[in-house]
Amino acid sequence: MDLAVLWAFIIAFAVIAYVILDGFDLGTGILFPLLGRHENRDTAMNTVAPIWDGNETWLVLGGGGLFAVFPLAYAIIMPAIYAPLIAMLLALIFRGVAFEFRFKTVRGRWMWDVSFFVGSIVAAFSQGIALGTLVQGIDIEGRAYAGGWFDWMTPFSLMTGVAVVVGYALLGATWLVMKTEGELHDIARRYAWISAIGTMVLIGVVSLWMPFMEDEFYLRWFTFPQIFYVAPVPILVALATFSLFQSLATGKEIRPFLSALAIFVLSFAGLGITFYPDIIPPHVTIWEAAAPDSSLMFLLVGASVLIPLILAYTAYSYWVFRGKVREGEGYHH
Repeated sequence: MDLAVLWAFIIAFAVIAYVILDGFDLGTGILFPLLGRHENRDTAMNTVAPIWDGNETWLVLGGGGLFAVFPLAYAIIMPAIYAPLIAMLLALIFRGVAFEFRFKTVRGRWMWDVSFFVGSIVAAFSQGIALGTLVQGIDIEGRAYAGGWFDWMTPFSLMTGVAVVVGYALLGATWLVMKTEGELHDIARRYAWISAIGTMVLIGVVSLWMPFMEDEFYLRWFTFPQIFYVAPVPILVALATFSLFQSLATGKEIRPFLSALAIFVLSFAGLGITFYPDIIPPHVTIWEAAAPDSSLMFLLVGASVLIPLILAYTAYSYWVFRGKVREGEGYHH
């Protein structure tokens, strides 16, 4: 059994679980100023209040797992994206505080509304920049990061940052379509249309830009016979996109959210295809970055207990708080 590859899948799973779960609650924050009356904002916040902090478990698992399992990758990637990462963590702290304090004050509510919105945007933008930096390649000399402080700031990474913000807004809007009713539901549906169009345009631009970043990427997506192996991903993305627009047009409640999640998962799969077997393209493979097998085995024992537990309590909390959230009801009252 190849432990390094198994762990690469576990960490990839943690990352995509984080992206889709924290994506919609960051998205709810990104849409916050556009939701009209403050009662609508209360309701929007109540849709994510019971579950938002559980969603961030996956971030800890992904980051901690990378540190323990792929120490070399951690040591090279971290210095390359320190600035966006610190910005993301500070933004997540601001959001967390805003969640608790917003319901405790009337006079200062606007301040926490702003913190919640800015925290959400900065966190999403920073994640996009970190992703863009990894895709465009990191300068390595020997076994260490060799780039400068601002290597993460390029047109490509700033654009992936914008793409993630718009994509999260789509997840947030479709989540609100599913979880709310009345005026807020209609506002959310309108923004779901706008963000869906924006997301698809940006996915298109990033996907077409990416193969020209590294020769390796280009060969993988645009040469025969590889193109037949990778073709299912864009075809499935097109189907998910069709499902998203069609379900928004016909007034479906749940399908827009599931379609948006499918688009995210498939885009992530596309990234995986582009990277594999490298963990830092184009220099460091999964096996070069991995810790010794004995460590991987030891950590796997812990993960095989913890991950099912996290999945179980996550599923349970979503089940308990299922259904629509009505105005004036919710977790905080």
